[in-house]
Amino acid sequence: MAIDPHDRVSVVMFIREHGRGVAATVSAGGEPEAALVGMVALDDGTILFTSRSESRKVANLVGNGAVALVVGTEGAVTLQLEGSAEVASAARAKELEPVFVRHAPGSRVTDPGFSLVIVRPRWVRSYDVSDAVPVVVEALWS
Repeated sequence: MAIDPHDRVSVVMFIREHGRGVAATVSAGGEPEAALVGMVALDDGTILFTSRSESRKVANLVGNGAVALVVGTEGAVTLQLEGSAEVASAARAKELEPVFVRHAPGSRVTDPGFSLVIVRPRWVRSYDVSDAVPVVVEALWS
């Protein structure tokens, strides 16, 4: 499945199809930390994931909102995204819960002790090795 990172709809559909990926954050000491997370993509390209409120990811994002995501760890096509993330306020999380649950039924978004993270990608790269010559396409999102 070829993805054009300039086309938000194709990026959103790819993320929805895969439903999870790796999220990398930066620790207070400047070290990278990564973990597999379930992801939900909103129509505008915003990406949501949940994490335990006391997790390293949440602590890292409170101190430094830089985040990188990789989606498509199986198969010939991967998507890499970089941007900023924030831990949603309780009110914002409550607003987004129905959307999250619609795309990820059974998720822990409503469980106590979990935080909702909102990611706004600024750089998106697709990497497709399904043909003899890999195809790499990058896009900047505003």
